[in-house]
Amino acid sequence: MSSEQRILLVDDDPDILTLLEYNLKKKGYKVDTATNGVEGVEKAKSFLPHLILLDVMMPEMDGIETCEKIRSTPGLEGITIALLTALNEDYAEITGFNAGADDFINKPIKPHVLLSRVKALLRRNAGVQINNFENIEAGGILIDKERYLVVQNNIEISLPKKEFELLTLLMSKPNKVFTRDVIMNTIWGEDVIVGDRTIDVHIRKLREKIGDDFIITIKGVGYKFSS
Repeated sequence: MSSEQRILLVDDDPDILTLLEYNLKKKGYKVDTATNGVEGVEKAKSFLPHLILLDVMMPEMDGIETCEKIRSTPGLEGITIALLTALNEDYAEITGFNAGADDFINKPIKPHVLLSRVKALLRRNAGVQINNFENIEAGGILIDKERYLVVQNNIEISLPKKEFELLTLLMSKPNKVFTRDVIMNTIWGEDVIVGDRTIDVHIRKLREKIGDDFIITIKGVGYKFSS
């Protein structure tokens, strides 16, 4: 395990923090912790983790608000975020993905399951190798990979990491149909089970930001970017 892989744990339960920190450090990860969302955002700015494990139910600023704050903070847009939740799965998935989360992990957390999920999350950090792409422009939309921004009609649009990767994938080959399986494996990785509704949520959010006419649904197959 690379000692350069940094993980930030944000949870108001000291027992959970201790358990997660112990098991992650044992595997060679660099770990920092925070006990609430406000502290978590500040720690993220200084620690610059590759992955944040973020509890949903916290005082001061809950996990959903914290996730949204991190996603809107310059320099933190590309960090992978997984929400830790004991809430209903549907609520966690829909609300979490709308806030910009990449994944969610249900409590109680078994250490061996956690380590497996963390490994998969860090591996899929490179799901879409953004650096392999030059800036892409199609349909009047520019993807600026260096600034992690989308520019449309001279207006800069900041997207959550997975939305940015999804749009980059679709725009990398305009009018090519990407199947759901290809999208899942490229953006979320083969080791993580992602439902169709996860893709649909991200597509819906992209359409809200860039317009409905660019991403075309090919019923029963997948999606394409129409320029």
